Amino acid sequence: MAGRKPRVRLRDLAIFTRQLSTMISAGIPILESVEVLVEQVEDPGFKEVLRNVADAVRAGTDLSEAMSQHPDVFKDLYINMVRAGEASGQLDEILNRLAEYLEETDALRREIKSAMTYPAVSLTMIVGIVIVLLVFVIPRFEKIFISIKRQAKSFELPLPTEILFKTSHFVRENMTIWVPALVGLIVVIVLATRGGKGSYLKDYIMLKLPVLGPLMHKVALSRFARTFATLLQSGVPILATLDIVATTTGNKVLEKAIVEASRSIQEGEPLAVPLTKSGVFPTMVTRMVLIGERSGALETLLSKISDFYDTEVKATVKQLTSLIEPIMMLLMGVVVGGVVMAVFLPIFKMAGAIGRR
Repeated sequence: MAGRKPRVRLRDLAIFTRQLSTMISAGIPILESVEVLVEQVEDPGFKEVLRNVADAVRAGTDLSEAMSQHPDVFKDLYINMVRAGEASGQLDEILNRLAEYLEETDALRREIKSAMTYPAVSLTMIVGIVIVLLVFVIPRFEKIFISIKRQAKSFELPLPTEILFKTSHFVRENMTIWVPALVGLIVVIVLATRGGKGSYLKDYIMLKLPVLGPLMHKVALSRFARTFATLLQSGVPILATLDIVATTTGNKVLEKAIVEASRSIQEGEPLAVPLTKSGVFPTMVTRMVLIGERSGALETLLSKISDFYDTEVKATVKQLTSLIEPIMMLLMGVVVGGVVMAVFLPIFKMAGAIGRR
């Protein structure tokens, strides 16, 4: 474990939080609850983290402080909610709320992942099939047609077949160039978009993409509203809440808007004003935030916003899934069918010539 950061699945963290909430609610002391859960956790990295947390609590450290020693597992949102629960004496209720938040976040993440997996796998298969055809299959047909052309001087290859053979030549003869170049390009893009302005630009472009952009926007808005509501309901101060919310949206464009909104609040502006000025938040969101601020029911309206966008995301994912499958099948048919047709065109041409004789 030394030197390695534990990678704990969100689902495992949600299960742990739910069980911890249940045990504390049943009157079992915090230390005993954590010790019991250490034995139940299967992930070795997570087990080691919880063992360290239990040791710290046994030594007299607060649970939130013990968890804060493992920021790769327990994020700011988690720590602040546990701290608020300790301060209010409602740790079991806040852990229950946190478990619900983690479960809903995990469910949303799974929805998106399942929608993106099929097209990614399909595109990889299409590219793989085309490369195999160009590198291994097409050259064999080319040798056959070259042999025929030598015997029949008048025989000319159709244009699509010529293009296919030239493409095959290019791919085979320049593999030492285009393969490293492609890998290098991917590495450069990944590194350039990992942080700072590059990351902001990537997220900005993602929001502008057709079909996928609106989906990513809805996901980010749902995360914003759900995280915001959960923290406010747990008694975390609004400025601390905004700092945490900014980092949990998963989008740098929204993060920048939230950070600027936090500054505006410190200067005395209502939250709805900077959110509206940012142009990132839809009118429905900013109006409900404004109403929530005026009525003192901001967390309730934020929960409704999150529920709305969760429903929207699920509907969009379902719609995308039903559209992507036939599109991918059509694309595969066009690409592979086009290659096969280009290969067989000379055969059809020869058959026609023989028939005319």
